[in-house]
Amino acid sequence: MTICYFTASGNCLYVARRIGGKLLSIPQLMRQDKIEIEDDAVGIVCPVYAVELPFMILDFMKKAEITTDYFFVIMTCGYGYMPSLGHAEVLAREQGWDLKYGSGVLMVDNYIPFFDMQEEIDKLPEKDVEGQLDRICADIAARKEQRVELTDKLLGQMEWYHKNHAPKVIDKRMALDYIVNDACIHCGICAKVCPANNIIVTKDKVTFSDHCEVCYACLHNCPQNAIHLPVEKATKRFRNEHVSLKDIIAANA
Repeated sequence: MTICYFTASGNCLYVARRIGGKLLSIPQLMRQDKIEIEDDAVGIVCPVYAVELPFMILDFMKKAEITTDYFFVIMTCGYGYMPSLGHAEVLAREQGWDLKYGSGVLMVDNYIPFFDMQEEIDKLPEKDVEGQLDRICADIAARKEQRVELTDKLLGQMEWYHKNHAPKVIDKRMALDYIVNDACIHCGICAKVCPANNIIVTKDKVTFSDHCEVCYACLHNCPQNAIHLPVEKATKRFRNEHVSLKDIIAANA
């Protein structure tokens, strides 16, 4: 089994590890001229951004050549994932892939403009992350089918979120408004954890470009908590307790 994952604060990497198999970083795969993956089971583990797929996941699904008898997609989110899963189903059909299993894992929502990270962490026990993962891991091990049905209702939700919600939340130019305060020691960690190669750090300056994934890896993993948004719910940051900074760097650098 092969799992292709995209991670910023560690949730998706942890989920991918729990499922098991050969793990491949999507940011690293996207730097290849050609992506060819063949295995008995192939899955994508990615986050939900504004009830949409991340930019890089859209590009990956259009670029990759996947051959498998069992294709699955698992999404991590704070509250809902079905419209995003519907989008994955649409892309899978366009690529000729048979999406046999789709599901989501409710975890910490790391979208700091809306959510206080400490409050999100405090909600974790009621979400029962491990229980969710036990079920998903058992389903995949048994090659269970759990297909995405593109009903009129779901298609309508997908269209609404795509037109009215996502453009306000995810924009490749978002990082141009990030604020780096005097706590910055120019260590370069932000550039190393950025999956989009959107950050340049010199000895006296941090520069953000215009191809941001809006994943907040730089904000959540800055050891000095020096990177901020013009508007954010709180200054508390988050990284999955089972994933280290070294893990995030290894995945995205």
